[in-house]
Amino acid sequence: MPTDTCDVLWLSQSQTVSIAELATLAGLTEAEVRDLVDNGALAPVNPQDAPWTFSADCVIAMRQASRLRNDLELEPHALALALGLLEQIRALESELSKMRAQQARFDRA
Repeated sequence: MPTDTCDVLWLSQSQTVSIAELATLAGLTEAEVRDLVDNGALAPVNPQDAPWTFSADCVIAMRQASRLRNDLELEPHALALALGLLEQIRALESELSKMRAQQARFDRA
């Protein structure tokens, strides 16, 4: 029986990756990563530094960007918009979860 394999990468929020590493890890080209920066979907740690470096948490978002680009054939502007909307959804879900926890504590009191 064939076994599925997956890439495993241990990420730390304090780590940074170069634009080349980010592109490779996410399955994007460096030009696509630059397009996402230009469209506001991604920000380098320090935009004035050359070459750009990115927080390691960007790898997850950029892998998602790669999947969206491949599955939906999105262009850079649409991809940046989709990533922004997904981030807003995650933030709202997190806020809702916190509010539900507060309500549960209030109901028990």
